[in-house]
Amino acid sequence: MHPALNLPPTKLKLKTNQVWDRLRKKYVLLTPEEWVRQHFIAYLIDHLGYPEGRMASEYTVDYNGMKKRCDVVAFDQNLQPVVIVECKAVSIEISENTFYQIARYASTLKAKMLILTNGINHYCAKIDVSENKLVYLEKIPNYQEI
Repeated sequence: MHPALNLPPTKLKLKTNQVWDRLRKKYVLLTPEEWVRQHFIAYLIDHLGYPEGRMASEYTVDYNGMKKRCDVVAFDQNLQPVVIVECKAVSIEISENTFYQIARYASTLKAKMLILTNGINHYCAKIDVSENKLVYLEKIPNYQEI
């Protein structure tokens, strides 16, 4: 059985040990992190109005010559990255170090905002490039508020 999350309920398409990824349009291995990712994708689309067609999961980033992958990236109308989401398994504690890890990816992509979640705790920060710091937000903004 998979753990309950601090997200609105959603129906995921499950098959044996796989889950349907609505962004990649295919079944993927159902890991604890993937459980969180698919629920969070549904939350962004179904509750916060993020356009499914402007999102990608497992988005490749070239960071210092290394290929890294962002769990979820949301793009603006010009298809520029605006939000990066990093998903962790429920058992993983979220720390500020984790935030700075994904902030490096965000700086590479020039995204405006970061979201970090383990399905229980969700953190969101805007990137203040002029001050080179993260500004934590009280809530995750809907797509129109970005």
